[in-house]
Amino acid sequence: MEDSDSIGEFYVRYYVGHKGIYGHEFLEFEFRPDGRLRYANNSNYKSDVLIRKEVYVNDIVLKELKKIIQESEIMKEDDSAWPAPDKIGRQELEIRLGNMHISFTT
Repeated sequence: MEDSDSIGEFYVRYYVGHKGIYGHEFLEFEFRPDGRLRYANNSNYKSDVLIRKEVYVNDIVLKELKKIIQESEIMKEDDSAWPAPDKIGRQELEIRLGNMHISFTT
């Protein structure tokens, strides 16, 4: 595995959401290798609206996130025993770290 000083191929996306009486409600964030962090939060509860934010983070933030992922050893896991998404909702985690790629859904 690459060391945490090298960004290389790196991408992280997390999504959690469901479709219910207030429509499609979700929270999502994504880190891209160029430092772009995108955030979206959609809730129609009490007529809330979709919130979208985008910022750029520096290499220090990306290196720390990469280090957290490496130390957690999440890249060695799989989601085969996890429950399938259902009407209550779903979660997705996608990580690309060097030549390794995982995509979990529950």
